[in-house]
Amino acid sequence: MTRVVIIGGGGMVGQKLAGRLIREGLPGHKALTITLFDVAFPARGVSGLVQKTGNLSTPGIAQTLAAERPDIVFHLAAIVSGEAETHFSKGWDINMMSMWHLLEAFRTEHEASGGSYVPRIVFTSSIAVFGGPFPEKIDDLFLSAPQTSYGAQKAVSELMLTDFSRKGFVDGLSLRLPTICVRPGKPNLAASSFFSGIIREPLNGQKAILPVDDSVRHWHASPKSAARFLAHAAGLDTSLLNGRRALNLPGLSCTVAEQIDALRDLAGQKAVDLITPHPDPDIIKIVQGWPRDFDPARAIALGFEAESSFDQIIQTYIAEDLPTAAG
Repeated sequence: MTRVVIIGGGGMVGQKLAGRLIREGLPGHKALTITLFDVAFPARGVSGLVQKTGNLSTPGIAQTLAAERPDIVFHLAAIVSGEAETHFSKGWDINMMSMWHLLEAFRTEHEASGGSYVPRIVFTSSIAVFGGPFPEKIDDLFLSAPQTSYGAQKAVSELMLTDFSRKGFVDGLSLRLPTICVRPGKPNLAASSFFSGIIREPLNGQKAILPVDDSVRHWHASPKSAARFLAHAAGLDTSLLNGRRALNLPGLSCTVAEQIDALRDLAGQKAVDLITPHPDPDIIKIVQGWPRDFDPARAIALGFEAESSFDQIIQTYIAEDLPTAAG
């Protein structure tokens, strides 16, 4: 029996991952016991799994989770980019210090086991670890130089996970997720929230605000791809990473105008007419510091896959989340 913990299991990606694991399991693992940990859970979320409520930044919580010695830990919990930028201390406390306490807790368990306990830890990092000036495409050798607090917090967490893995306390890897789109449910405080909002709201017959110019280009993948990335990472042979344990993941580079064109193709001009441009200087400034396109050759060679068109991303939302969002 393989013991799995999803930290941040009440969030959208955590719920998508849990659903995938229930349906498909993990290659090489005959049976899973899955525990979801988060500050709260959706009323109509994935059912039939153990749910534990708590805050990873609360003293003692990391030690309690580690003491159960799970085999695979998906660490998805964080406050999002806009909130981390606005609430500086909170961002560092939750996004970085919680990772430190978690890794220290697993190191304690590793040492108590005489070195036999080495959990796989899959951490959701972000393309926000990169900052400009950018090349035409960011390849696997481009330096990490974040220009936001959120990006800096993710980058520090990546380095910690790499060092704890180098020492043999854990076996971890960091996945630099594209912006996940189209996210179901309500808008969140992420500066990137509008990328989903300009698709989700019109598909649900609601108005949407576009806070940036439609020439803005960005890197996307669907929630379905995010769950697939995480499941694939859980079984990856980390010796293939050669000590470079952070991966740029596949995605789709497109402009906001191309997003809107895809919406028009699938839902018509009536849906597009629900989008209203309303420039937001704060969001414009944050988005200017984000990468736009990638050449994720390492991840592709390791078997990670994503969508090849924004039409596919919208179709995934329609197939998996539009009925829930609408009713």
